[in-house]
Amino acid sequence: MELLNGTGLWSMAIFTVIFILLVDLMHRRHRWTSRYPPGPVPWPVLGNLLQVDLSNMPYSLYKLQHRYGDVFSLQKGWKPMVIVNRLKAVQEVLVTHGEDTADRPPVPIFKCLGVKPRSQGVILASYGPEWREQRRFSVSTLRTFGMGKKSLEEWVTKEAGHLCDAFTAQAGQSINPKAMLNKALCNVIASLIFARRFEYEDPYLIRMVKLVEESLTEVSGFIPEGTTLIINLSSVLKDETVWEKPHRFHPEHFLDAQGNFVKHEAFMPFSAGRRACLGEPLARMELFLFFTCLLQRFSFSVPVGQPRPSTHGFFAFPVAPLPYQLCAVVREQGL
Repeated sequence: MELLNGTGLWSMAIFTVIFILLVDLMHRRHRWTSRYPPGPVPWPVLGNLLQVDLSNMPYSLYKLQHRYGDVFSLQKGWKPMVIVNRLKAVQEVLVTHGEDTADRPPVPIFKCLGVKPRSQGVILASYGPEWREQRRFSVSTLRTFGMGKKSLEEWVTKEAGHLCDAFTAQAGQSINPKAMLNKALCNVIASLIFARRFEYEDPYLIRMVKLVEESLTEVSGFIPEGTTLIINLSSVLKDETVWEKPHRFHPEHFLDAQGNFVKHEAFMPFSAGRRACLGEPLARMELFLFFTCLLQRFSFSVPVGQPRPSTHGFFAFPVAPLPYQLCAVVREQGL
């Protein structure tokens, strides 16, 4: 019963603190000998969790990048991470050294469920022969289902019309369009796989949207071995060394002197290298057709009393916008 008195409790507390500090020292020695990039000094046990704003990670990484450089290290608990920023460094990691940085961390639930390498899909699977086989199969299957074909464009155009109808039903009201947009995107996938779409109030579609949102997981690779590698694409899309006005909507970023469209190498919202997004062609088609249809039929504004949509977002996979409200008003014919 000695542990219950003051002396015993103090002894146990001191022993626990010393034990934790020794374990932390072991991890720090490994970090020192591994020669990680520079970064803020981590706290024992907590790492750098208290030195970043988890509610606004892009801005926290932006400040750390300006202090420690385009490649710096952080520590999440005892787990080391390397953050890669800006176009030049990201290209070197994803493209030049893509073979070395294409791996994924093991997913514990896969092991618990007994999932074999060929059953891990493409996004979370470890890099290797099974992953390459799965990716080739996925690309081939998407093409079979219509990726890049006129038939798929017709499905997307049709869904864009239904999306506009949903906006029309709530015209003039203050709304958050996230649910409608997600349902439209899921309907395109349903059209691709099942050759049919669902009404926006269909319980099956609502469940499918929720499952998609819940299954989105933060993805990362490794460098050096055992180190989480985070590619900060936001820093590329707002790279002050390559964009004229990185923090503003500036169409001239994508136009030459004659007003013709040009593809900018720093515009990589779908990543790059071996792990570049498989669905990029479909996503680009959806963005163009959805927003063309919406902007032709509606004028959008911020509702009275509501703040402007934030340029910050949830730092996850993928980065999602913070909740916002907008008001869609049907344009008069001929305007």
